[in-house]
Formats: sequence, structure tokens, C-alpha cells
Amino acid sequence: MAEPSRTRPNATISPLAHEVAMKLTRAVGAVLTGKPDVVERAVVTLLARGHLLIEDVPGVGKTTLARALARALGTDFRRVQCTSDLMPSELLGVNVYNASERRFEFRPGPVFTHLLVADEINRATPKTQSALLEVMSERQVSIDGATHRLEEPFAVIATQNPDDAAGTYPLPESQLDRFLLRTAVGYPSAALEKQILSTRGGTEPVDEIEAVLTVAQLVAAQREVDAVVLEASVVDYAYALVHATRTHEQISVGVSTRGALAFVRAAKARAIVRGRSYVIPDDLSDLAGPVLAHRIRVHGADPALLPGDARRSDADRIVHEIVQRTDVPL
Repeated sequence: MAEPSRTRPNATISPLAHEVAMKLTRAVGAVLTGKPDVVERAVVTLLARGHLLIEDVPGVGKTTLARALARALGTDFRRVQCTSDLMPSELLGVNVYNASERRFEFRPGPVFTHLLVADEINRATPKTQSALLEVMSERQVSIDGATHRLEEPFAVIATQNPDDAAGTYPLPESQLDRFLLRTAVGYPSAALEKQILSTRGGTEPVDEIEAVLTVAQLVAAQREVDAVVLEASVVDYAYALVHATRTHEQISVGVSTRGALAFVRAAKARAIVRGRSYVIPDDLSDLAGPVLAHRIRVHGADPALLPGDARRSDADRIVHEIVQRTDVPL
């Protein structure tokens, strides 16, 4: 595929941004071996100031990936095990009356961190899931008329089992839209799984990860995303892909403008991961499924009737078809 060339001579990004991406990639890739695409998507999400949804069956490494990112970042992180009895206040925080000072004090919940790992998010009730909407969109918490800002950087890395599993609640569309990317981990290859079985001892490799970044380095790299160049032809290509989701005969609800902005920002972050200061069409086509598929509603995809795997595979298939039949700029 041809790359845009007109703006390349004058387009530069700080070497720091690519270095940050590479350090994260190496640290996480050492634990989640054999899954370079999954690792790259996770790094792209963090650089783009987004949130990541890792979706797969139990036991394939969803939580391992989340923990590896948290440890490699070398910053504050909190892990929450989502259950059906988890209350919104246990996530966000609560006002508690201080009798000695005769006033209410706000006691922050686990969302007041740089990285929140929400394990099995779809086991939380819809009420608790909704409590995360403001946090993920605005990076703030509003309780009893007072607004509490979160420090940057902030990201949610959520894992979920297939939503037709017992004891799960499907994430609403508004919640899914807050996740920049959705990805699966999948089973390892036969050779890799045999190696794991023969060499893995009682210790977890993720526990041996040392911090490779500072908060300041990550924030600086995130700011570099805005400087990545988008040629007009690449913008047209991004719009064509998004617009196709709104007119496709099998899609009842297409990607919103917010989703389109997320799409472009993810492509810019991927360019940095790949060591470029400009976006090429491959950045968009390769990320179309992870960024767009969970933002569309397929005709007849009723959560009460279809299992989660069927809905996801339909959405992924349709987005893949859209990519295949959309003209690529030369």
C-alpha cells in the first residue's frame, strides 16, 4: 500500500514518544508472548489517552495483560474485581461525616489512580457500570454536587468474559463507546502453549516486570500524538470507512462522530508506535475492527436473543467487508 509523501519531509516527532512506545511494547511483550498485535493495541490505547476493553474466555491472559501494562508504567494503579454486589460508591468514593470537624469529607474510591484495572467488568450491574461513564469521558467524579478531578494520565483497562456467560450483564452501547479499542487475546499457538506448560513454574512472569517509564514520560508521549500528520487523503479515507458503517445495509446504527475522532487518534498513536510522524492508510485499516466494530449495531443483533460471540463476529465481519471494499488513497 502506498504511503502519503507530501508532508513527510517536514513532519517530525520527538524520539521520546517512540521510545516510550517501544519500552512498553518490550515489557508487556515479554509476558504476553506470541501476541504482538494485542500488545501493540494496548500500547496504542495508552498513547492515545484511551481506555482498553480486553474481551475473551477466562484463562487466556486478559488480566495478565492488564497487570503487565500497569507494572510497566511504574505508576499508581488499582485493581477492582467487579461483582454483582459492587456498588458505585465502592468505585467512585463517598462523602463521610467527620464528627470532630462537623463536616463531610470526601473519601476517594479506587478510580482515583493513574490506571484502573476493572477485572470482569460485565459482572458488575448496569448501575455500577454506568458509574464509570463520567470517569471515562470527563476524567472526573461528581458526588453530591461537588466535582473531583482525576490526575493525568488516567486509563481504564477492563477485562470481560463473553457476555452470554452466567452472571454477566452486557455492557450498554454508551459504555462500549467509551472504550477506544476492544481486543481479544485468544489461545496461544500449540508450540507456545507447550512451552508454557513445560517451563512455567510457581511464579508469574508479570510479577517480575519492573517499571520502564515515569508518569512524565508517558504524558509527554501522549502529547506527541496530536502532532502526528494527517494528509487530506487519509482524512478522506477515515471518513469513508466511518460513513460506510452508517449506510451499510446490515448495520442499524453506525459509528458516531466521537467514534470517528477516536479512530483517527488511535491511528495517530499507531503511527508513533511504528516510528512514523504521519498516518498511512494501513494504520486505519488495521485498527478498523478493534476501534469500530464495538461501536456499531447490527440489524437483528438483540442481546436477549443472540449470544455475545455471534454479535461480535457479525460486527467484525461487516467492518472487515467495509475495509475490503473501500478505495484506498494512493
